[in-house]
Amino acid sequence: MNDAVRVAMWSGPRNISTAMMRAFENRPDTVVVDEPLYAAYLARTGIDHPAREEVIASQPTDLATAVADLSAPLPAGRDVHYAKHMAHHVSRDMDLSWTLPFRNVLLIRDPAEVVASYVRARETCEPEDIGLTQQGWLLELWDENDLEVPILDAGDFLRAPDAYLRWLCDWLRIPFTDRMLSWPPGPRDSDGVWAPHWYAAVWRSTGFEPWRPRDTNLSDHDAAVAEACRPIYEELHARRVRV
Repeated sequence: MNDAVRVAMWSGPRNISTAMMRAFENRPDTVVVDEPLYAAYLARTGIDHPAREEVIASQPTDLATAVADLSAPLPAGRDVHYAKHMAHHVSRDMDLSWTLPFRNVLLIRDPAEVVASYVRARETCEPEDIGLTQQGWLLELWDENDLEVPILDAGDFLRAPDAYLRWLCDWLRIPFTDRMLSWPPGPRDSDGVWAPHWYAAVWRSTGFEPWRPRDTNLSDHDAAVAEACRPIYEELHARRVRV
């Protein structure tokens, strides 16, 4: 792992995870990687996602190879590595001890908001699609190993991004820079090949969008999915960072 600060930010879909990646990428000392386990997840599960074949062609489909890449040496002048992970890309039957050396962070969002956003992009949604279950048992693993893992709630964060980024940088022991609060619009070379299907709002953005209430008018099925995930969300939410 050498002396680099290696951040593993574990989110579910339809959160502020890509905007958070933009914030770190705008630092001059940081290299970011976008969902490095995505191709391995698609190859393992056979699930059909937009741009499935392009994703599989763009990344290692072998999990061990993908994980090894996360510890590769960084370019000169860079000493922070930031990985944006989707929690649903791993499964409970995996040996996830490889996560232990990383500076793991959980990024959560109210499940009703997640589901409402998810079904605008895809026709169906099930509890395992939105990552909260996986975040719950990842935290169990880290608790068993006495790791300190902060939990950031998107609703809190968007009300005070400056304060939360300062707190996170302090926890990571890296200097805060206000460059993390704004960035140029448009795509990045670091964006995954799936970006055209999911990143329209981020490509338009120049910073974190201020928090606002979201429409969470859900069908019976989608409401049931959100409620199935709510107990895990509430447990994580109770342990969230507050600044």
